[in-house]
Amino acid sequence: MDKFEKENRGNEAMILGNRNEIGDEMQSSDGTCPSLGQIMEGKHSVPSMTKPTNIIQNHDFSEGLSFWHPNGCDGYVASTEPGPQGGVTMTLGAKYAVITNRKEWWQGLEQDITGKISVASTYAVSANVGVAALSEGSADVLATLKLEYHGSDASYLFLGRTSCTNGSWENLKGTFSLSTMPDRVTFYLEGPAPGVDLLIQSVEITCSSSSDIEDHAKTTGTLSTEDDNIIINPQFDDGQNNWSGRGCKIAIHDSLGNGKVLPKVGKFFAAATERTQSWNGIQQDITGRVQRKLAYELSALVRIFGGNVTSSDVRATLWVQNPDSREQYIGIANVQATNQDWVQLQGKFLINNSPSKVVVYLEGPPAGIDILVNTIVIKHAPKTPPSTPPDFEDAPFGINIIENSNLANGTNGWFPLGNCTLSVGTGSPRVLPPMARDSLGPHESLSGRYVLVTNRTQTWMGPAQMITEKLKLFLTYQVSAWVRIGSTGSVGPQNVNVALSVDDQWVNGGQVEVADDRWHEIGGSFRIEKQPSKVMVYIQGPASGVDLMIAGLQIFPVDRQARFRYLRRQTDKVRKRDVILKFSGLEDISGLGTLVKVRQIQNDFPIGTCINRTNIDNEDFVDFFVKHFNWAVFGNELKWYWTEPQQGNINYKDADEMLDLCLKNKIETRSHCIFWEVEGTVQQWIKSLNKDDLMKAVQNRLSSLLNRYKGKFRHYDVNNEMLHGSFYQDRLGRDIRANMFKTAHQLDPSATLFVNDYHIEDGNDTRSTPEKYIQQILDLQHQGAPVGGIGIQGHIDSPVGPIVCSALDKLGTLGLPIWFTELDVSSRNEYVRADDLEVMMREAMAHPSVDGIMLWGFWELFMSRENSHLVNAEGDVNEAGKRLLCLKQEWLSHSHGCVDDQGLFSFRGFSGTYNVEVVTLSKIVSKTFVVGKGDSPLEVEVSFD
Repeated sequence: MDKFEKENRGNEAMILGNRNEIGDEMQSSDGTCPSLGQIMEGKHSVPSMTKPTNIIQNHDFSEGLSFWHPNGCDGYVASTEPGPQGGVTMTLGAKYAVITNRKEWWQGLEQDITGKISVASTYAVSANVGVAALSEGSADVLATLKLEYHGSDASYLFLGRTSCTNGSWENLKGTFSLSTMPDRVTFYLEGPAPGVDLLIQSVEITCSSSSDIEDHAKTTGTLSTEDDNIIINPQFDDGQNNWSGRGCKIAIHDSLGNGKVLPKVGKFFAAATERTQSWNGIQQDITGRVQRKLAYELSALVRIFGGNVTSSDVRATLWVQNPDSREQYIGIANVQATNQDWVQLQGKFLINNSPSKVVVYLEGPPAGIDILVNTIVIKHAPKTPPSTPPDFEDAPFGINIIENSNLANGTNGWFPLGNCTLSVGTGSPRVLPPMARDSLGPHESLSGRYVLVTNRTQTWMGPAQMITEKLKLFLTYQVSAWVRIGSTGSVGPQNVNVALSVDDQWVNGGQVEVADDRWHEIGGSFRIEKQPSKVMVYIQGPASGVDLMIAGLQIFPVDRQARFRYLRRQTDKVRKRDVILKFSGLEDISGLGTLVKVRQIQNDFPIGTCINRTNIDNEDFVDFFVKHFNWAVFGNELKWYWTEPQQGNINYKDADEMLDLCLKNKIETRSHCIFWEVEGTVQQWIKSLNKDDLMKAVQNRLSSLLNRYKGKFRHYDVNNEMLHGSFYQDRLGRDIRANMFKTAHQLDPSATLFVNDYHIEDGNDTRSTPEKYIQQILDLQHQGAPVGGIGIQGHIDSPVGPIVCSALDKLGTLGLPIWFTELDVSSRNEYVRADDLEVMMREAMAHPSVDGIMLWGFWELFMSRENSHLVNAEGDVNEAGKRLLCLKQEWLSHSHGCVDDQGLFSFRGFSGTYNVEVVTLSKIVSKTFVVGKGDSPLEVEVSFD
């Protein structure tokens, strides 16, 4: 079984569940439960209570392993010993399965149960399990469903778990219900660490039954939800009970639109109607039923109705009111709903504080459009099992997957995308582009031949190849080529893009802007994390009629470990210095037997993180933050739309409380951001101002913010993302940007003033190349702007070290300190995410122009990108988080040895704070000292007077 899809557990199934049971007469001949519609139509009667039928075949292994399949491991059947074990009483000679030679945690025993279950029925799972070959402690055993849908990736539904020790049998229980029927359903048991044997004595999966459910099914034709669902009346069986309209009315229906809209689950659905605002919708107060610091998942079936809108965004939102009356809105989930069918809305949330009131509601569509909801479930989210590290042992690092790249066989292997014409020309560069050369090292020269593309009538036309079978999942591929364009006439600069079509979805492999007739390097990267059925690479971009030339296209997987070895050596050169300790104040310091132990307590290189106001209500978050970071930046709380949402309504309370926390814990802070140049981030009241009033508002913003916090923030991002927006410049003229810097410097001369932008480091955006960033900074400086630092945000996918380093080298020519200001990486596999993070951290540490790294958060559900967190929602550190902590430990210097006859001790170490312990024949003494940054050897006097 391919377990790379484990992060999608539960994405295709809505857990409905039930604490009760339904008798086996309610089951159809194949052992499945009938539909609720069949019950209500009289095709099945509600029976008297009898033992439910088990849908698992050979449930007690009396027939060996028949119907069972070991998943990537080995299995056999043995006999038990008699007596009670772990609460489960075993019969002498009872059979049990032993699953051994397990090399991954997900390997176990599975059985196909397709066709044995039905939609909306609730099933109870019970299994007697144990473990063997466990060295110490206990191990978890998990029950899981694999759900496969035609044309979609498999998803996984967690059913339950139990903890086992050697020599004990435990009972694992769980329940599940499916809202849609997969093409294939597989049940399996998994969980213990590799090398630990999994023992299984019996397995039962039965359609639940009880008299309570019988009565409920008779009267309503639906199943109630699991008792851990915190939503009351989730399928509207009790009408509008516990539900209300948020600024609108609600109604309960069994059909709409002359019978065209029917419930998918149960008998009823609710409609939020007479909506006059996008935030109007159906709501329920869940105060007292939701706990702080616990992750919850929401699942709902929704659609829209009425008006002329056929599709619209539907969102689930949490409104939280704190005891101090502070309000908070938490986005849970969103989905594109239609007026044609029910769709599933899914998401997770976590509340950090102890609220006085919590309300969940649905919103989103335009006014006049009804929101329909068939059912909604909110329950404690099961923990996602850890990722499996991808197997890169035989990865073809450095091998070009492009066929006939040197064009020795003409255009064989290439085909034209569209009705353009391909031919071969000569005269292109014979050396690899620099970024590829840095990755591949010594390499044979290029052929000097290139693909010439003519007769282009669309921007997307160019040369293409199919590479589906040549790609491996989770490998990071680097893209490199020389590109050139023909005469553009009056068309102007042209964008050239190496693109991939992955199952008809566009993926960016790198871009470059070309404005002359020279050859230009194009570089980028990509990674595929889901098994595709079709992948095509093609080169596109210039306007129709403009000829395109491509030479030496290389696409190859990158050997990150080789790069890491190089970066370790570079880090030693850039970040360490020689230190000589000169001891005084001890009589026998230079005598025989005097030992010295030097341990670095803290590296002073800034490694910080983004935090938000709500985070600091969570003690676990604060503990991790304070222990592992020495800098902070506020995510939203200093942005203008936060501090002044309406004109004159100033809010600095949130930022003040966050700053107090940082000052208390001696954590340095950056201010983000004074202005934000992208129009979509500007509040409406500012947009409505005329030029004079807008200028006054800008001056008031500068005075208010910088006078209040003078001397408290080390950095300010003055005007965010000026390469991607121009709101203030368009309204107030070209000089406004430089004037913002000048005024900020006048108000707080102690702060370093930064430019800040994104996609600088990855080759994926022609608007924000290093060259354009450099020119913007030079222009600002020419106007007198005191630009003191360069911010590279670092929201990056599939990073490649030489590409990142190339951007840093170019920016480093300005002589200004460079910071990664908003670094995050994203992969649903934690090990790949950890590798991505290590790439960025090591490139930063090894480059002499980089002065600090700020992560854009670290805690699940409180980050701007999915699958980028280092700590899971309830505080478990994942593989990416562990990698960060390992790197921080690696960047601490320790040394020990003997004092020489001059009373000296030498070592090489990172800058920061150290503790030295001196052991003489008569005593042990210790002192702290500080090593500052520098290239030359440092002599440190350590006095024990």
